[in-house]
Amino acid sequence: MKRTLTVCPYCGTGCMFYLVSDNGRLIGVEASSTHPVSRGGLCVKGWNAFAFVHHPDRLTTPLIRKNGTLQAATWDEALELVVERLAQVQQRHGRDALMFASSAKATNEENYLLMKLARAVFQTNNIDHCARLCHSSTVTGLAETFGSGAMTNAISCIDETDVIFVIGSNTTEQHPLIGSRIMNAVRSGTRLLVADNRRIRLARHADLHLRHRNGSDVPLLCGMMQVIIAEGLADREFIATRTENYEALAESVAPWTPERSAAETGLEAADIIAAARLYAGAKRAMIFYSMGITQHSHGVDNVRCIASLAMLTGNIGRPGTGVNPLRGQNNVQGGCDMGALPDLYSGYQKVSEPLHRQRFAAAWGVPALPDTPGLPLTRAMDAASDGKLFAMFIMGENPLLSDPDQHHARKALENLELLVVQDIFLTETAALAHIVLPAACYAEKEGTFTNTERRVQRVRKAVEPPGEARSDQDIICAIAQRAGYDGMTYADASEVMDEIATLTPHYGGISYERLDPHGIPWPCPTPDHPGTPILHQQRFTRGQGHFSPVSHRLPQEQPDADYPLVLTTGRTYFHWHTGTMTRRTHLLDREEPGSFLELHPDDATRLSIRHRERLLVISRRGSIQTEARVTSMVIPGVVFMPFHFAEGAANRLTNNVLDPESSIPEFKVCAVRLEKLP
Repeated sequence: MKRTLTVCPYCGTGCMFYLVSDNGRLIGVEASSTHPVSRGGLCVKGWNAFAFVHHPDRLTTPLIRKNGTLQAATWDEALELVVERLAQVQQRHGRDALMFASSAKATNEENYLLMKLARAVFQTNNIDHCARLCHSSTVTGLAETFGSGAMTNAISCIDETDVIFVIGSNTTEQHPLIGSRIMNAVRSGTRLLVADNRRIRLARHADLHLRHRNGSDVPLLCGMMQVIIAEGLADREFIATRTENYEALAESVAPWTPERSAAETGLEAADIIAAARLYAGAKRAMIFYSMGITQHSHGVDNVRCIASLAMLTGNIGRPGTGVNPLRGQNNVQGGCDMGALPDLYSGYQKVSEPLHRQRFAAAWGVPALPDTPGLPLTRAMDAASDGKLFAMFIMGENPLLSDPDQHHARKALENLELLVVQDIFLTETAALAHIVLPAACYAEKEGTFTNTERRVQRVRKAVEPPGEARSDQDIICAIAQRAGYDGMTYADASEVMDEIATLTPHYGGISYERLDPHGIPWPCPTPDHPGTPILHQQRFTRGQGHFSPVSHRLPQEQPDADYPLVLTTGRTYFHWHTGTMTRRTHLLDREEPGSFLELHPDDATRLSIRHRERLLVISRRGSIQTEARVTSMVIPGVVFMPFHFAEGAANRLTNNVLDPESSIPEFKVCAVRLEKLP
């Protein structure tokens, strides 16, 4: 048997384990006892991360749609057709008629290469990835306030903090090893504040649990800041020496008395005061948040408030402090770092800046690069739906399930003249494609992932890909070569990382030789730099931290007489994202085999709905069938659904309205009604 050290392909925690193989087939997983994040532990998904790799549904040959059906083809046929059809679309409609969707499940090297393919070969900045759907609010909000849109502290800081504030994150289910670390800290005396209207597992261990209304995070956070300022709990020295625009913030939160905040959030004023005192009274306090904060039409404002709360109390730049957005997918941080964004090259260098364009053009051997930022992925779907975008190349994503308003997503994809999907399974999106390219999964290739704490780690090949499947790197480079570009020829993935390091300042000191055994957190600007576990220690990336006042905006869709309940969505412990991998893992699918909807006993009584009864859930965009779970996990008036299940797709219901700054959809609030099925 062979043991291969690699990184878990699921959430952004970045646990490492050994894939155990026998005669070329994976047979199990062994946790790494020395890894600083997982420390010998794994969640149930990690322990089963080998099980989907050899599933019979794996794509093994290229497919081309002929006479309405996908039929097997050779690689030569498929690659030639991809290049030919992409060129034809550009000739008819212009270079920005194309959209490239990169993947938070692909390696850093592959995300960088797809970004390079879009910009250097096809001369468009229309490239984005699923960070648009989860943490684009973070990138926008923290870049403005701190100068960097990443998690500020190491996961190990949990062991050093006095107070942990978790808001909009079901951490034990979404990031289980981080959740268990928080629980261990609480057992050792750390105090815990949880703001989430679901009674998540962490809430059962909290000193204070705030069950505020969906979409009322700004009133809650502004109310806490008003108390901190009014009671003299702010860190005046930190504010004076490390920040700017404090007076504007103080003026903006002054009207948010505990009473006003309570009226908007549905909380008691005394609880808002207690939360403010608990957080501000700590010598060291950490904030953790996830998509319960970001996935709103005012998601950037939510992030601004969190950043302001941390700066107001001096809880930034030290061990045991910080603002810590938890990344949802295994390499969503790396996808952002690598420039799989419409306005940024790798290292968050703006495409609108002439010096950056010149530097990348010279390195890539092209005369010039496009200077206008491209379309965010959500805006691209709107453009396709409206007949204004004509081709999409989608690598390792499944927008037909992950995008809001499934009817809108289907219309967008079906409107395209050309849809190319590169993936490991025939996903719901791939089933609509004109060309499907079979890719290798994480266990079948070399590369790196960057976890939520910015730790760059090696991914290692344990087994061969099935059939004719190829790594994303090999496919992307082959497309570039057939398009007439000779600047994407590499001996292996390490050469791609070497190129990344020359163009990306905070990866400047990263090389494969330095990443053994457990990686390096960026910024790592030089080959002798040890990496940076904690950001903003002496100064913020932007210089002074910037307080950004906000105004409260309600969610775009409110309950009414026709749709009286608020639907919110999220994940479960046993499944992940669109279920492409976990639902092909027997143990995981057995534990959570289908869609369900949580509703409060008061609502169940009023609507005469029994536990496990079949329901029709209806929004203004569509309807789905699911099973009722009557539980006090949710508050009256709110229902919850996971979005993993194609046969009960929650995103058939969700609202496609976008945050105007980050273009993130409002997944967390939409209005629905329930009907009993006969």
